Amino acid sequence: MDAPLPITLLTGFLGSGKTTVLNHLVRTLPRTAILMNEFGEVALDHQLLQKMEGPMALLSGGCVCCTISGSLSPTLKNLWMARQKGDIPAFERVIIETTGIADPAPVLDNLLHDNWVRARFRLDGVVTTVDALFGMGQLDEHFEAVKQVAVADRLLLTKTDLASAEAVAALRERLAALNPAADIVTVMHGEVDPATIRNLGLWNAETRAPEVARWLKPQRYQPAGAPSRLGGKPQIAQHDTRIRAFSVVLDAPLDRYGLQSALSMLTSFRAENLLRFKALVNLAGEDKPVVLHGVQHVLYPEVTLDAWPDDDHRSRFVFIVRDLEPEFVSKLLVDFSGAAQSHAGAAP
Repeated sequence: MDAPLPITLLTGFLGSGKTTVLNHLVRTLPRTAILMNEFGEVALDHQLLQKMEGPMALLSGGCVCCTISGSLSPTLKNLWMARQKGDIPAFERVIIETTGIADPAPVLDNLLHDNWVRARFRLDGVVTTVDALFGMGQLDEHFEAVKQVAVADRLLLTKTDLASAEAVAALRERLAALNPAADIVTVMHGEVDPATIRNLGLWNAETRAPEVARWLKPQRYQPAGAPSRLGGKPQIAQHDTRIRAFSVVLDAPLDRYGLQSALSMLTSFRAENLLRFKALVNLAGEDKPVVLHGVQHVLYPEVTLDAWPDDDHRSRFVFIVRDLEPEFVSKLLVDFSGAAQSHAGAAP
């Protein structure tokens, strides 16, 4: 079977410019399948539409647009089968456009836990548009907007020409504090370089190699226990002070089952608090590093790398959480892996 096709999840709050970005991407990314909830909700430029075929529309440049009917999985399956039969152009990538108030986690869950879909598609990254004019107020009033920022691999800052330089600078600072690893790209009138939204995950499809440092970016996070950069700023919404982005570094190799237990506790019982985490870990008894990644209750399959990316073989975690103390998370990781190691090493 061919390599799984990359999927980009395009999200962002209502009015943040997703449609304008989408129209530009359709023009500049040939052979792309666009999935959306309803054609009527996203005003794709009528000049791009060639003909309608029920729930699908063929677009210029060998692109195809499709409505999401019910669950995402059947839509992806129908799209794939139409591609295989030659009923539509052989698209090479997929962009899923969510509604403005959508929680990205269920979409990620769908992509990861449907085995048929996972064999044919892979999540390449989450891209979130943020309105420079109204984004600060949206982050103040709507936690959905905060969550969309927290899970993003890349942030597209729109409408900067309509906002003051001071407002844009304050928003950029806030976004960087909420999600330190996500690069912020200014987008004017929806014009974005297609390269900006591609190869955002661990694997670079062009080089076919993992890029751990680019993906993890642990140096951008404050260590657990350090004062929050969001604290003590009266202009920041109260709920922002409940968001913490931090790193945890563990020197000793970790017991696999202890680590699995700790992460299972977080994803099962604190899913609403665990917005996102990434990790490069050193497991006891294994000489190759393992990459872990999760969004709320969704835990990605672990990936074993061929080699360490550098000479630092410590386990490195980065977290973005809400109403969860970094010290609690750090202690959970240490206690569970340590307890499991002691138990494994005890006399029978």
